[in-house]
Amino acid sequence: MASNYNMIPVLLLLVPLLSGLLGFFIKEEKIARAWSLIASLLVLAVSLAGLTVYKSPEHLQTNIEWLPILGSRFHVALDGMGQLLSLLTAVAFPLIFISTYYTSYPRARSFYALMLLSQAGLMGVFIAMDALLFYFFWELALIPAYFLCSIWGGEKRIAVTFKFFIYTFLGSLFMLIGIIYLYFQTPDLSFSINAFYSLKLSNDQQAWIFWLIFIAFAVKMPLVPFHTWQPDTYEQAPTATTMVLSGIMVKMGVFGVIRWLAPVVPEGFWGWGDAGAFFCMFGMVYASILAIQQDDLKRLIAYSSIAHIGLMCLAIFSTTKTGMQGVMIQMFSHGINIIGLWIVVEIIERRYKTRKISELGGLAQKAPVLTIMLVIIALANISLPLTNAFVGEFLMFTGVFTSNVSQYNYIYTAVSGLTIILSAVYMLNMIQKVFYGNTHFFTAQATDIRLNEKLVLGIVVVLIIAFGVYPQPMLDLTESTVDSILKRMITKHP
Repeated sequence: MASNYNMIPVLLLLVPLLSGLLGFFIKEEKIARAWSLIASLLVLAVSLAGLTVYKSPEHLQTNIEWLPILGSRFHVALDGMGQLLSLLTAVAFPLIFISTYYTSYPRARSFYALMLLSQAGLMGVFIAMDALLFYFFWELALIPAYFLCSIWGGEKRIAVTFKFFIYTFLGSLFMLIGIIYLYFQTPDLSFSINAFYSLKLSNDQQAWIFWLIFIAFAVKMPLVPFHTWQPDTYEQAPTATTMVLSGIMVKMGVFGVIRWLAPVVPEGFWGWGDAGAFFCMFGMVYASILAIQQDDLKRLIAYSSIAHIGLMCLAIFSTTKTGMQGVMIQMFSHGINIIGLWIVVEIIERRYKTRKISELGGLAQKAPVLTIMLVIIALANISLPLTNAFVGEFLMFTGVFTSNVSQYNYIYTAVSGLTIILSAVYMLNMIQKVFYGNTHFFTAQATDIRLNEKLVLGIVVVLIIAFGVYPQPMLDLTESTVDSILKRMITKHP
């Protein structure tokens, strides 16, 4: 196999990886903070270069020898979906670092170094075209998150992080077993994604491999009933880490289903489609009802995220171009919106020492800029027209409704519509209780947000409106990837 080497995908990995490793040796907190921000901005510059100046396919792929004895190559490439998710990762980290710039952490150099290593792992997951390499980066993204939660988390961090570790470890183990089995089915013992796509497996083989790998991705998304680690982890993790977990890391599961599951075992995917769709549908309603009952802002957003991810997974099971393209766009939009919500929560918790909705109120009088920003982000989270989330959700609903792979598509669509109503209930209720009404003890002396906070929330709002008004660039970017994935699924399943 011929080798080629291009810098864009390699730089997306090396910049955060080397910056993170060097970050462990920086002694001053201020320097460590500035170092991580500069590194994240450089990653963003590389990502944008790959979308503009160096956007031709020959600049977006590296395929060289890595572990020839195992049939594994260092093959990384940026297709449309990979570019969109690497851009989300590249945009998210500067937003996180700027919004938390004045937050002080004990052993700050280790905190920021682990954050950058997590970014390197995430980038690798989204651009890996070799199954062993994909698994390597999957673990690289999760391991720093484990240490970030266990060292800098809240009072219950040890028990919560142990639960997080058990869920993710077992999920990763299931996936590794599935990958190794598929590897031994390839004619030339290769971990190449094309070798996996070319496999001719029996229906029985595909059925059990589907569940083996799907469970790993379901844990990461997470889908009900594999979700119980998520609200506790989001609540106990430092908010900067929660932004990474919620805004980017959950997309690993959705991405994995599209890239590594559906095209590899399409018969298993089609055969168990209704079962998977039921899990998604039930989880959306269950998480939305729980979100309405929450008094803690972090837990409310955590359950909101479960509901949104459930709709994305349901749209994948629709196996339509419209639905699949909606999922890809929504992964980016949800990441931006949920990070915006977490930034607001981080500001509130840091300033007022509480996350309880019942202990807040009247912030609109004291912090009008924060209120305006939050209202726009919250309306995007419930998919108001002309916001970025509306585009993705409209396409996903259309895909589910027009799908011909299940006789229950009308039920799926109706239940999904119900969750949109429920999301409006809990988001508007949160806005009313936190920002309007009378001030509480905690908010009586509130002031408006700082310049760095205005900057990051302003960027989030601009992205929400820009892609809501003109989503065509995202549609153009993802179209060829969607066509390729669906062609492989349909070719294998006539």
